[in-house]
Amino acid sequence: QVHLLESGGGSVQSGTSLTLSCAVTQYTTSRFVMGWFRQAPGKEREGVASIGSDADTMYADSVKGRFTISRDNVKNTLYLQMNGLKPEDTAMYYCAADSTRNRGTSTLGTSNYNYWGQGTQVTVSS
Repeated sequence: QVHLLESGGGSVQSGTSLTLSCAVTQYTTSRFVMGWFRQAPGKEREGVASIGSDADTMYADSVKGRFTISRDNVKNTLYLQMNGLKPEDTAMYYCAADSTRNRGTSTLGTSNYNYWGQGTQVTVSS
């Protein structure tokens, strides 16, 4: 069983930065494809950023150039550095892992992930 625990959310002003963390309780996370997703009230969950087993990355167009996904395989932790936050970034942010493939490339499709965290709220005010 893989457990994911997000942290680092909060309420911030537009233009500022936040770093989200996701602690993973599985020692072989280096082979997992990992991702960050978000869901705003009344909207579907959408992929924000993903990182593959070989550290390849993929980003939603809306966050390219502002967000950076990274992973520390020693600490079993996934990160999302968010710069230049905008009010439209307000959402619940979820960490997800795909443990079904031994190794894989990054993907933003929600159906590709079989483990999810509980989420951390990010609120950006103008």
